[in-house]
Amino acid sequence: MDIVPANLRDLGSLRRMEQACFLKDAWPLLDLIAVLTWPEVIRLKAVEDGLMIGFIAGDPRPSDHLAWIGTVGVLPEYQRRGIGRALLRECEKRLTQPRLRLCVRVSNEPAIRLYQQEGYLTVDTWREYYNDNENALVMEKIR
Repeated sequence: MDIVPANLRDLGSLRRMEQACFLKDAWPLLDLIAVLTWPEVIRLKAVEDGLMIGFIAGDPRPSDHLAWIGTVGVLPEYQRRGIGRALLRECEKRLTQPRLRLCVRVSNEPAIRLYQQEGYLTVDTWREYYNDNENALVMEKIR
């Protein structure tokens, strides 16, 4: 597996991955185009045998002294192999802000455990954040 920058040519693969990973909350096409083209966004893909198997996007916000991890996804058949952790660590290396934040469904216990293991702590709960009204945990890592 390799982790390399993603770009607009990855739109079709990213769209398929979003649908597979986030059935209820897949980003719409325009958001996918934006994340693949916005100049400051760190966007990385995990590739195995020419197939995008994972994706992460980090949004630096220097004026706030923080960055948001906007999305992390790994195709279901490749999960639990350390790919999400590898993507997270590589994205964190490329973000220079002292604080990193992300949102995660309160029901996504495997992801919450991963983020806790990587040093993220819960700092807030956003009520009814997701399309099906599930709450989101806001997690933060200070480095």
